[in-house]
Amino acid sequence: MSTLFRFRLSCCVLIAALGTPLVVSNASAAAAEPVRAQAVEAGFSPDRLARLEGAMNDWVQRGWMPGCVAMVIRDGRVAFLHAAGYDDLNARTPLRTDAIFRIASQTKAVTSVAIMMLMEEGRLLLDDPVSKYLPAYRNQQVLASFNPVDGTVTTVPAKRDIRIRDLLTHTSGIGYSVIGSREAVALYRKADIPVGLDVHGDDLLSAMNRLAQIPLLHQPGERWTYGLNTDLLGCLVEQISGVTLDVFFRERIFRPLGMNDTYFRVPDAKGHRLVTLYRETPEGKLEPHPGTVLGDRTIHPGYPLKDHTYFSGGAGLSSTITDYGAFLQMLLNGGTLHGQRILSPSSVRLMTTQQIGALTFNEAGDEFGLGFGIVSARSQSRTPSERGTFSWGGAFATSYWVDPNERMVFILYRQVQPTTRGDVTERFRNLVYQAIERPSDSAP
Repeated sequence: MSTLFRFRLSCCVLIAALGTPLVVSNASAAAAEPVRAQAVEAGFSPDRLARLEGAMNDWVQRGWMPGCVAMVIRDGRVAFLHAAGYDDLNARTPLRTDAIFRIASQTKAVTSVAIMMLMEEGRLLLDDPVSKYLPAYRNQQVLASFNPVDGTVTTVPAKRDIRIRDLLTHTSGIGYSVIGSREAVALYRKADIPVGLDVHGDDLLSAMNRLAQIPLLHQPGERWTYGLNTDLLGCLVEQISGVTLDVFFRERIFRPLGMNDTYFRVPDAKGHRLVTLYRETPEGKLEPHPGTVLGDRTIHPGYPLKDHTYFSGGAGLSSTITDYGAFLQMLLNGGTLHGQRILSPSSVRLMTTQQIGALTFNEAGDEFGLGFGIVSARSQSRTPSERGTFSWGGAFATSYWVDPNERMVFILYRQVQPTTRGDVTERFRNLVYQAIERPSDSAP
């Protein structure tokens, strides 16, 4: 398949997803021409943006990754969409721009949007106690001491019930099984609390009711602790809406936005598009991952192809870069895309505004909203992204950013776990910003 044909095909997909006019040459021109036209209209230097394509190919040649897909949208125009490298290194099968990736924690943003939709319908308040909808969360205990030798604990009563806002901001005191703190791993293992991936014979309500019996790691609202908060939010969506999370996502978010390749369970007919998951060996080589080992659990790379009833709001989705680009463009547009309003502008503002006060989110000094990390006045000195840029990523090396100041969405998808080489994420971000040629002066 030629580069020009792949670009035209991608444009057809993106017209449906983004609902924006794309410049594609009908003449028998060089493949670069439609790309250059798009880049110029979006305010990029085509020559400088070409550095990104060269860098992606170089990262593959250096062995930093088997392949990657990147997309840049500015002013509603797709200025860059490129796949580099391979889905299968041994067979030299090229990676395609319509490949389906395990996006893991990028699921969190979708679940957070679902909660805000229910808030807008008057079905919940952000400061409602979780116990209002799940009685098991009344009168919880907080961990006071933990004995790692025998796993015994002492507890004190929680000063208050955890609230929906605590879950959205990861300040509830709920941790992560398998990848969390020593205490969380031990306590959650004993109660068979899943990490969210490759879960079978379980469902959200059963697992979250078990989670309620485990002491919180700290008093609600007192610290930022990454954890199963968003899986619990997914359970709330199910209980309040009366439908399973996969149905809510499909009917209320994915279908209106044209996200036709985003699933908790990838259909068999699309299974061939699921990207091969690789891992780095201790010697720095890449090999297909036989199983993603997280703590004492093995997550099979084929989990997106298996039937299940545990729909992890924090980690369960698989998607294409163009589908997720449409979702992020909706947020950048203030909650709407091609005539479909998912959220109000005020809800998007809440989601992308500092919500954790003086609490520390990371060493850079970033802020945290209702589901996103946010570049702060302090941390913008460390990055080309300006204050207000919001982002997150996934465990299998997927990352995204939304910069409202530049009216830009940019996404990098890989499928390697663990990945340690090349500082690729920061290189990618720098390469996107260095290609901007003029300030944005149009709206999508």
